[in-house]
Amino acid sequence: MSVLDNARRAAEERQARIVFPEIEVPRVAEAVGRLRREGLCVPVELRAPGGELAAALAELRGLKPAIARRMVSRPLFRAAAMVALGEADTMVAGAEVPTRRVIEAASIALGLADGVSKSSSFFLMVFPDGREMIFADCAVNVAPDADVLTDIAKSSADTARALLGEARVALLSFSTGSSGEGDSVKVVRQVAKRTGFAGPLQADAALNPVVARTKGVEPIDPNVLVFPSLDAGNIAYKLCRELAGAQAIGPFLQGFRRPVCDLSRGASAQDIVDATILTAAQV
Repeated sequence: MSVLDNARRAAEERQARIVFPEIEVPRVAEAVGRLRREGLCVPVELRAPGGELAAALAELRGLKPAIARRMVSRPLFRAAAMVALGEADTMVAGAEVPTRRVIEAASIALGLADGVSKSSSFFLMVFPDGREMIFADCAVNVAPDADVLTDIAKSSADTARALLGEARVALLSFSTGSSGEGDSVKVVRQVAKRTGFAGPLQADAALNPVVARTKGVEPIDPNVLVFPSLDAGNIAYKLCRELAGAQAIGPFLQGFRRPVCDLSRGASAQDIVDATILTAAQV
């Protein structure tokens, strides 16, 4: 059974309360209608701006009242506040706002999960041969240092356990083992030492067991690929989509106290339905 099938069953069981701050966007409204009809979540109406919500958020997150009032005047921040206050389990946003705004709202209203110092993103990649993988980070962190890449790797492993049942993480690089040197390789080596995940690995050594043995490393059959930079991750997922026909679902944000879905601004109604199902499965 595919991860989407499993997520659909989980969504039906959990009936997550989800707020959609861009409900007035036609493709979002279409997706929400389908989700409601199919019983995949409980869409929560976005609250009107008001002093009560602002005051509650200010108290919960230690914000100045004026800042909280300014926040809840905007739908995106109001939705994040509703999640922070327990009025919704998660939010799905990003159809018309950039990723940085979704991150800003989630960072201020929700905050990061314990032990995480930096949020990140992932795509669920579904390949024509049936393989399903987590790719991270492909949308947020441009040039992660060892601390940030460690957070990306650990958050991605948590995501894989939630969605795929287990995590087999490959830390990718242009070098396998000690075959090459460079600043990015040093970062990946540090992360491998801290986490115990496999790396540094070149992509072929990570994915091809024959190549792995040739290069002196144990094959791991990864279901999580962690990229050393945003350049690498963003290029890789788009190449897989365009040349291999892979479906790229996301991006999703990870590392926050609650799941948050950041839609692609080009997401179709079907993309929004799929993304919402996967988000609901993480609640």
